[in-house]
Parts: sequence; structure tokens; C-alpha cells
Amino acid sequence: MRAPSNASVETHPGRWRTWAKPAAIVIAVAVALAAVFRDTLFGTPVAVYPATRGELAQTVVASGRVMRPQRVSVGAVTTGWVARIPVDEGQAVHRGDVLIVLDDRDLRAAFVQAGAAVAQAQARLRQLREVALPAAEQALAQSEANVVLARSQYARQQDLRTKGFVSQSALDDARRNIDVAESQLRAARLQVETNRPGGSDALLAQSALDEAQASLAFAQARLDQLVIRAPADGTLIARNVEPGNVVQPGKELMLLAPSGETQIVVQIDEKHLSQLALGQKAIGSADAYPSRRFAAELVYVNPGIDPLRGSVEVKLRVPDPPPYLVEDMTVSVDIEVGRRTGTVVVPSATVYDALGAAPWVLAAEGGRAVRRPVKLGLRGDGYVEVLEGVAPGDRLIAASSGPIAPGTRIRATEAAGGGS
Repeated sequence: MRAPSNASVETHPGRWRTWAKPAAIVIAVAVALAAVFRDTLFGTPVAVYPATRGELAQTVVASGRVMRPQRVSVGAVTTGWVARIPVDEGQAVHRGDVLIVLDDRDLRAAFVQAGAAVAQAQARLRQLREVALPAAEQALAQSEANVVLARSQYARQQDLRTKGFVSQSALDDARRNIDVAESQLRAARLQVETNRPGGSDALLAQSALDEAQASLAFAQARLDQLVIRAPADGTLIARNVEPGNVVQPGKELMLLAPSGETQIVVQIDEKHLSQLALGQKAIGSADAYPSRRFAAELVYVNPGIDPLRGSVEVKLRVPDPPPYLVEDMTVSVDIEVGRRTGTVVVPSATVYDALGAAPWVLAAEGGRAVRRPVKLGLRGDGYVEVLEGVAPGDRLIAASSGPIAPGTRIRATEAAGGGS
């Protein structure tokens, strides 16, 4: 039987070296692919939004009410009971239209009595001009003739007395006749003067007429006060009186919104005060008609702040108010306080600590989250302007992706759009 031979195993070092190098390359590639595969499959999933260049408008939103520049309270200036109301609440009226009529029977009688007094005073004045003055002038002419006659008779009696044909008593009688005639002449002259315009009787008659006319005017004014008229064109927005009511002076009976410029009055948080300026444009909508919009313009900013609410009163003019916009209607306005064109814009959801002193964003770079400080500009509806730190095309991680630490491996997914 043959004994087994002691065969030795021959090694080939060159063959091993031939296969070792390719294997190392394969292993390195596998490790790299595994790393990419791990980053792709096992990185934190995030939604990213691209930064773009475009236009951005910043607005301040507030709500308020429709108002006219002023409202007119309509009331009575005298006490009385309401006889008639020819208008209804909500009705458009013109200046001078009758709104309320009070009972006028008592004052109408006083007016008639005052009119009679005027007529009497006018008759007295006319009587002085047409009767008393001509009669006084005739009496004056007669008195002047009597004086001439008395003087002529005295001269004749004096001549006869010198010749001794008449006694001294006859001469004395002639002298007394002159004195009487001259006295009557003075009285006639005075009577004419008092009856002429500017004389005492004429002045008294004119004074009586003036007084009667003043009483008539007062009666007319009191009658006019019983008819309450619209002080301006406008719309009656409130009515607090009915026929048969007794009204008192100072009580508001109706409220009139004068025709004219329509305004919106809103309260805006004082933190926005520095952004407001006269002439800024706005878009408004009524709560009752949310789908309809109208243009407005900022025309007034109250110089004071309401300390209780921390707000400032702002008024906006509506140059072309729609028909449905009525007094006291609740409206919302978007006041445009800034606009940029050709600027870098990113969704508001991608900015962290946007209201703080050092806002920042997380950019998706090389499969990792990279923190970048940014400088912000205008803030719009769901978007914000970035002045420094972001370029168009950069992909930014939304805060809605959850807390992501800078340097974290991420798996980015393009989002459909921005968010507020």
C-alpha cells in the first residue's frame, strides 16, 4: 500500500494583489453610495420654498365704520306738540324740506293780532301825511293871514287915535288882536312841524309802526319755528318723534347725515403710526358684501393716541362710494403703506424670529440646513422682502417643517407656494 505523499500548498502573491485593488474601489463606491442613499432616505424631510424676485406691497389691515364728515341733530327751539311729520326715516331730503310741523293755532292768532297792529300804525302814519299835515298847513296859512290883518287894523286904529277919532281902549283892543293872531300863528307853525316827517307826531307814529312791525316779525319767527326744515341736503338716519308727541327745546328729534364726501373711520394699532401717511391708497370691503371692493384714500390721521386702546383714529375718503355703502356700515380696509418692485421676496413662513432684532432663515445647501442671518424690508400678505442674506433661487426651509437645527441632514421637497 502506497503511503500518501507530503504535498506542499503553493501560494501566488501576485494573484491576490490583482484582485485587492478593484475590491477596494468597489467598497469605496459602495460606501459613498450608501452615504448618499442614507442622506436621501434617512435625512429629515423638509419643505423648501424658492426665493424669487418680484413686486411686494405692504398693507395695514383695519376695520371701522362708514361715516359722513358730520351729522346734524335736528330738534325744536320751542315747546309744542307735533301735528305732522311728512318724511320717513331713511328718506333723502333737500335743504329747506319740511321735516316736522308743530301745532300753530295759538301763535297763528298772535300773528294775526300783530298784523292788525301794524295796519293800525300804518294808518296813523298815513293819516298824518294825508290829513293832519295838510290841515295844519292850511291852519298855518290862515294864521299868517290873520296876523297880517290884525297888524293892518292896529295901524289904522293907531292913526285914528292920533287924530282923535277913536278911544285908547279901541287901540288897545287892536293891539290884543295882534297878540292873539301871532300866538295862533306860532301854534299853527308848531302843528305843521310836528306833523311833517321828522316832527314829534310823525316820529311817534313811525315808532308805533316800527314796534308793531317788530311784533309781527317776532310772531312770524315763532310761527316759522313751528315748521322744522332740513338744514342741508342729506339722508335721515334716525327719527325719534311721532305725531302727537310734545317736544321740548334741545331734544334730538331726527338725525340727518348731510350729502357729501363718504368717509371710513378706523382704529389702527399705534405700532403702525410711523407707516401711515396722507394720500396712501387703500382697498375697502363691506362685511355685508365681502366680494365687492372699492377704492379709498387716507386723508386724516388723528394727532392723539387713545390711551385705553393704544390705537390711533384714521379717516379714509371714498371718492366713488358704491350704492350699498350706507351710514354706520362695518367695513374693512387694506391700507397700502409701502411697495417694492424687482426685490427679493420669500414666503413669510421661511423667516424665523421675523419680529425680533436678528431674523434668520434656514437654507437647503448640499443636503444640510444652513442658517443665514437676513435683513428684512417690507412685509406683505404672506411674503416678506429680504434686503440682505438671500439671493433669488435660494431654497429656504419653512418653519412648518418643525424644529430643524443648523447642520442637520435634510431631505428637501419643493413646496407648492408660500404661507403666512
